[in-house]
Amino acid sequence: MQYFLAKTDPETYSIDNLEKEKKTVWDGVRNPQAVRAIRDMRPGDKVFIYHSGGLSAVVGLAKVVSEGRPDPKNDKSAVAEFEFLGRLDPPATLAEIKQSGLFGEWALVRQGRLSTMAAPEKFVEWMRERYPKQKI
Repeated sequence: MQYFLAKTDPETYSIDNLEKEKKTVWDGVRNPQAVRAIRDMRPGDKVFIYHSGGLSAVVGLAKVVSEGRPDPKNDKSAVAEFEFLGRLDPPATLAEIKQSGLFGEWALVRQGRLSTMAAPEKFVEWMRERYPKQKI
C-alpha cells in the first residue's frame, strides 16, 4: 500500500463534501508531477486530504478505490476515485509539519503549489503516532 497527499481548496471541494458524498472522482490536476502521482495510485492506497488556503492542514483520510487513469476530459491530466475514510481531529497543520523538522525534503514543504504527491513513510509514521485511534 502506498500513501499520497491530495490538496484541495475547501471553498471548491472540502472534506465536508467528501464526507457527505462518501466517494468522489479526484480530477482537475494539471501539473505533470501531480498527474504522475495520480497515475501511480492503486485501489487500497490511502490519501491524506489537505485543505490549502486559510488554515493549511491535513484534515482527513481517503482510500483510493480505482486506479489512476487518464482524465476523459483532458488528455494531459489523470483522475482517481477516492472514498471517505474519516476526519483527522485536530487537523495536522502545515506549520506543525514544518516545525517537526522531519520533512524538509518532502514536496509538501518544498513545492507549496504541488497539488498531489506521494507521502513519505516517515510522514505516515508521524501521522500514526499523532492519531493512534485512526486507522492510518
